[in-house]
Parts: sequence; C-alpha cells; structure tokens
Amino acid sequence: MLKKQTSPSLGILLANTGTPDAPTPKAVRRFLAQFLADPNVIEMPRWFWLPLLHGIILNTRPRRSARLYQRVWDERGSPLLYHTRDLAEKVESELRARLPEASLNVAVGMRYGNPSIKTGLEELRQKGATHFIILPIFPQYSGTTTGTIIKAVFDELKSWRWLPSVQVISDYHDHPAYIRAIAEGVRKVQKSDKLLFSFHGIPRGYVEKGDPYEAQCLRSAELIAEELLLDKEDWLVAFQSRLGRQEWLKPYTNEVLESLGNEKLSSLDVSCPGFAVDCLETVDEIGHEGRAKFEAAGGGELEYIPALNASDLHVEALCEILESECLN
Repeated sequence: MLKKQTSPSLGILLANTGTPDAPTPKAVRRFLAQFLADPNVIEMPRWFWLPLLHGIILNTRPRRSARLYQRVWDERGSPLLYHTRDLAEKVESELRARLPEASLNVAVGMRYGNPSIKTGLEELRQKGATHFIILPIFPQYSGTTTGTIIKAVFDELKSWRWLPSVQVISDYHDHPAYIRAIAEGVRKVQKSDKLLFSFHGIPRGYVEKGDPYEAQCLRSAELIAEELLLDKEDWLVAFQSRLGRQEWLKPYTNEVLESLGNEKLSSLDVSCPGFAVDCLETVDEIGHEGRAKFEAAGGGELEYIPALNASDLHVEALCEILESECLN
C-alpha cells in the first residue's frame, strides 16, 4: 500500500518591476543601469545601446528622474515597493484563511532593485516551499515586463541543485475577478462622464514582432467599460511613458490629454488598469504632470483614479485568480 503523500508547500512570488532604493541620483542611476541594460526592455544591438546608455543616458537622466521620485516618495519610501509588500502580506493572509489545510507563503521579488527576484525565491525556499507559483502583477503580458520576470526566475532557478515544480501566471487581462475589481475601483471614485484608460506604452515594433500587449490592453479596457455599462463615446484608451524617439503604441496619453483639454472638457477621470500598484508613472506622470497638461490646454478637473494597491478588492481578485489558475 502506497504511503499517502504530504501536500506540497506552496511558495508564491509576487513579482514587480522594481524601484530605486532611494530618490537620489546615485540610487536612481544604479536602478536605471540595471533596468535599461535589460535586452528584453531595450531591443537594440548591444554594441550601439550600451555605450549610449553608459556614456550619455546614465550621466544625464538620473538627476532629473531623482527629482521626480522625490515627488512621490513619502515616509514609507517608494509607493511601488510598500504597496507591493502590503499586497503580498494581505494575499498570504487571505489565502491562509481560504485554504486552512495548505502550507503556503508569499514573497515579493523585483526584477530590478531590491528585494530582488533571487531574494524572493530564496525566502520561499528557506520557508520550505516545494512548489512555486510565479505571479508577475502585470495583468497584460509583455516581454518587457512579465517576459523578463519569467526569464529572471528561471535564470536563478538554473543555479539551484534541486529544482522545485513551478507554475507561472503569465497574464490575467480578461479574468473576471480582475475586471470586476478594476471596475469597482473606478466606480467608487468616478466623477466624470468621460473615462480615459491609460496603459504603459511599448515600442510599436515589439507588437509587430508578436508581443500580445496591445491587444490585451484593448481587451481589458473593453471588458472594464462593459462592466461599468459605459457607452463607446464615454471612454477611450491611450498609452503613456514613451521613452526615446521611436514610435510607441498610439495614441499617446499626453497628446490625448492635451486634445481633450483643447476641447474644453470640463472633467476627466483617468484609470491606469495596467498598473497593479501606484508608482511614479501613475501618481506623478498622470496625477501631477498629466493633470497640469490637461488644465493648461483648457480642460477642467482631472481625477486620477488610484491603482488597486493593497485594497480588499485587489486582494480578493488576486486570490481568486490564484485559486482558479493554480490552486484547484
């Protein structure tokens, strides 16, 4: 008679992009050096890109970026980091309540900066995890985000003598739990009849090579609008955070904000459904710079709708996604 096997110990890694350790030029330079050297993010020949990165960009951009980070840094530090940590703690607590028989732990790993993906995986191993679930908290898949996180995970695991079983949630852009959570988050704050969904952009060429990101963003926006019972003329989609001179996904958020301002739109709500937690690109780029651009062009009030962060809505959605995808 076979002896009954014990249940695996689950280790869930919530992975995000990362953030500098401090809002200083030195710390930002260190972060950007790692981020912008990733060939999954910047798909240029290394012989061309790396001299440009180290010779010009890292000698000019960190000081300006540090000033931007200083505007969003608070007593707890970087919003992206502490919101991700809060989210991980609450997801762990909720999953333990839902699955009292399970042995599980949740850790945070950042693709760039600290705590690293290596640190997060090692934390889970030290807690006895034998089965790993990797959840990059990017609802829409792109090689520049989820793709490079998955690569970093397996690059680290290659150095382990004993390899655990691993499951990856590569996207959840159309999962009903995610759609409901974003829609309810919008519903709680929405003031205007016009809603702009602003997603982080990527170069157009990446999509032409097969990256599904644009199609998934558009599908997410469509489903959220349906959940909110919005008419087609009541919402629109744009892409933000363009870097460099090449063409990125259009329309560009800053141009849309200026255009809507020129139309003297009295109020506008902006939601960023691709960002699981608030960070520089949401709090400052949309909530500060975007608002200023909209108002300067003649618009009225712009309301940035916060990311789900560590809200109960977000915790419940991620737990449902984990249960439906990996924990059945």
